[in-house]
Amino acid sequence: MSQQPMNLRRVFEFIRRNKGVVGGAIGIGLIVGAAFGSINPPVLTGSALVILPNTRTSTQTLMVVATSDPVLSAAQPAINPAAVGIGALRQQINVTSPSPNIVSINAQNGSAAAAEGTANAVANAFVGYLASSQSPVGALSARVLQPATTAAGPNPLTHRLVYGLAGAIAGLLAGIVVATAKGRGDRRLRTRDELANSIGVPVLASLPVGHPSNPQDWAELLGSYEPAAVHGWRLRKTLQHLNVAGVKITASPEGQPSTVAVVSLPKDPRALALGPQLAVFAASLGIPTALVIGHSQDPEVITALKVACVGWQGEHRGLQVAVLGKDGPEIPNGTELTVLVAVTDGADRRPVDMLQATATLLGVSAGGATAEQLARMAMSAVAEGREVVGLLVADPDPSDRTTGRIPQPLRPLPRMPARHNGMTTEALR
Repeated sequence: MSQQPMNLRRVFEFIRRNKGVVGGAIGIGLIVGAAFGSINPPVLTGSALVILPNTRTSTQTLMVVATSDPVLSAAQPAINPAAVGIGALRQQINVTSPSPNIVSINAQNGSAAAAEGTANAVANAFVGYLASSQSPVGALSARVLQPATTAAGPNPLTHRLVYGLAGAIAGLLAGIVVATAKGRGDRRLRTRDELANSIGVPVLASLPVGHPSNPQDWAELLGSYEPAAVHGWRLRKTLQHLNVAGVKITASPEGQPSTVAVVSLPKDPRALALGPQLAVFAASLGIPTALVIGHSQDPEVITALKVACVGWQGEHRGLQVAVLGKDGPEIPNGTELTVLVAVTDGADRRPVDMLQATATLLGVSAGGATAEQLARMAMSAVAEGREVVGLLVADPDPSDRTTGRIPQPLRPLPRMPARHNGMTTEALR
């Protein structure tokens, strides 16, 4: 499959396909961000106001004096815990001037008490230094107008939420990068058109399938499968196309029953139910149908289905089941259509069945195979003398709006049996 150009739509598609990866990255980012916010508490600010009445000294000069070494050295003994050096103390102090004769000493710290104590210590040292003979601007009468009593800062919970949100955004971006990288490297086919174009055969039907995991679930599917109206219509069209392709579904009593092989990949278990569902639907239309379970390249994939067929005693509207053995299956008399289920990836050179199939359908789920795998399956079928006439797609992508190159009939389609009585409309006339 050729590499498609990257655009925003494809990025959103990659995100949707890998939503677990993106969601996990967001969750990890949220947790890491909240933890970082807890380890690094919010910075609180304590402010003490110093007033200098009747001064002509500029506030810019006073602000420089407030952070000078003599002032900070005098404030150090009153700070608890003591700051590490004047340089560290200076980094905590910020001096502003809200009015021409007022200086605000602002101290920042993770602790409210430390921020308030530092601001008050520097303010008192500043007042004492201005009143001393060492003042570079002359002795000035200054006093603390308002000591720092309540340190202000962000709410701790809000602080953690902000860091958590930042971490979640970072996780989202990381998840998008990972999802895009995985999507660009994923060669599996997902849309109907991609599947059809890969080997040049149309998608005859796409429908949701059951996912049985044990013999009991398989027996329930064989006995009670009932497709929705739209999916039943697609299966009906599939049978009509098979008739056009040479599968004589309504064969004469003396004719040999036609066999349709539905072949899927060992590593695509979702597609295994396509053949049984097609057989059950055909039987529900009144067509005497036999479901035959063939060989599998990986026996474990098909074991539960075989066990269900061996022990299944029921009959669903004319459906018979059999398991392919060394001597082949015993097809009941009167069977008009045989659906053979086989599993292979085309790499195994051994035949996948012992029946001469009239036509072959490749069963694949959306995102379950690459173009190379489908090509190997098709070449294996052709090498055994079976024509590949179409694809059946299990669990199609909900966002897929392509058609899979729906085939146009080569000749008028035959009348299919009615669903409940098995008679065609021509027979009812």
